[in-house]
Amino acid sequence: MTWALLLGLLAALLLLLLLSRRRTRRPGEPPLDLGSIPWLGHALEFGKDAASFLTRMKKKHGDIFTVLVGGRYVTVLLDPHSYDAVVWEPHSKLDFHAYAVFLMERIFDVQLPHYSPSDEKAKMKPTLLHKDLQALTDSMYANLRTVLLGDTTEAGSGWHEISLLDFSYSCLLRAGYLTLYGVEALPRTHESQAQDRAHSADVFHTFRQLDLLLPKLARGSLSAGDKDQACRVKGRLWKLLSPARLATRAHRSNWLESYLLYLEEMGVSADMQARALVLQLWATQGNMGPAAFWLLIFLLKNPEALAAVRGEFEQLLSRAEQPISQMTTLPQKLLDNMPVLDSVLSESLRLTAAPFITREVMVDLAMPMADGREFSLRRGDRLLLFPFLSPQKDPEIYTDPEVFKYNRFLNSDGSEKKDFYKDGKRLKNYSMPWGAGHNQCLGKAYAISSIKQFVFLVLVHLDLELINPDMEIPEFDLSRYGFGLMQPEHDVPVRYRTRP
Repeated sequence: MTWALLLGLLAALLLLLLLSRRRTRRPGEPPLDLGSIPWLGHALEFGKDAASFLTRMKKKHGDIFTVLVGGRYVTVLLDPHSYDAVVWEPHSKLDFHAYAVFLMERIFDVQLPHYSPSDEKAKMKPTLLHKDLQALTDSMYANLRTVLLGDTTEAGSGWHEISLLDFSYSCLLRAGYLTLYGVEALPRTHESQAQDRAHSADVFHTFRQLDLLLPKLARGSLSAGDKDQACRVKGRLWKLLSPARLATRAHRSNWLESYLLYLEEMGVSADMQARALVLQLWATQGNMGPAAFWLLIFLLKNPEALAAVRGEFEQLLSRAEQPISQMTTLPQKLLDNMPVLDSVLSESLRLTAAPFITREVMVDLAMPMADGREFSLRRGDRLLLFPFLSPQKDPEIYTDPEVFKYNRFLNSDGSEKKDFYKDGKRLKNYSMPWGAGHNQCLGKAYAISSIKQFVFLVLVHLDLELINPDMEIPEFDLSRYGFGLMQPEHDVPVRYRTRP
């Protein structure tokens, strides 16, 4: 029996190897590159450094090509003029549901009956707009003050050394958790705010352990020790975010109430609801901290940019109706009148946002390109857009694309610059940190406001500087390509003191 099983496995492996070598390029299809390793194809190169690999493939094949990656045929499109033909295609032809469900199950152990990302978005979208968005923005400012100013006040006067990614990620995720999932009690007291800081710190430190394992979880490459740690961390998070625990919290957001109702209407158990809430914590908060880290590190390494942002804040505060110490919320008109900070954020995201935009090809179809070409896609393949390479790092679109230029997204009159060109044509999609089309980030406005409020509070209330001014900006952790904002391969030591 053992030998029969072994022979069966060998036969199956041989069949896979034969099938992976049999595919040839048909007329009308994109260039096909199978790599040198049967079945695996380019999986090792792609997993090691996706950006470098895809850059090499683009130089070899052009802006559309198909590669074999671990038994899957992936067609990569790198022409930003043609992205709209993909991101707005009906789900019946190009679908992102199946891959979303796969990642939900593999990373977060979430299985929802009859789950539809489109239905979920339709249900949750109203909770992130208009009055609900304003309520979230106001609550986030209050919670950022609780976390950021509370932590720094407790630290006392003088200089204090911290790690910048940990600081940024901690403040934003903890404040975001309190905003969406509720606070200890109302009305807020010094005691309840101290409890909020302690509890949210527990949530962040536990979440961060899972976040560090996320690339391995997604790729199924956990070691035995990693698997044990992932199980322990997930179990802890499921307890912290269980519906029973959250039921006792005050000032819960309409977003949370709507999401829990949505899960209950689907008949999801309390245990599975806790898992879904951990998934949502990552989806709503997992990128803001790294985004703020990169923005601050670029400012600290560019004195002219830092002075321009501080100058903008000082000008706004000089015209404000009340002093900063009395502001319980940051007026929306102030948030909407920060063109320099908006440009800095756009430039920082251009350099560091690297999500994969994926679609499963549901039927054989012809995909039109913006230049008039047309390519055939096969049912069962995967289509991948990688805006990090183009448009965001495209030298034809951006002069010196690797260089941080704080005013790149400003016109000479100080207004937002929106006109960027490739092949002589104006681009609709000139930077895509928030995705696009059917799966554009619903929480974009909330995330932008949160990052801006955090940077505002940091620069107005703190003196912040690099411990080593000559340090180089860290390289990327290459395993994070595809998951949104990149993270650095190491943290950066900084120091702060409270401004008088």
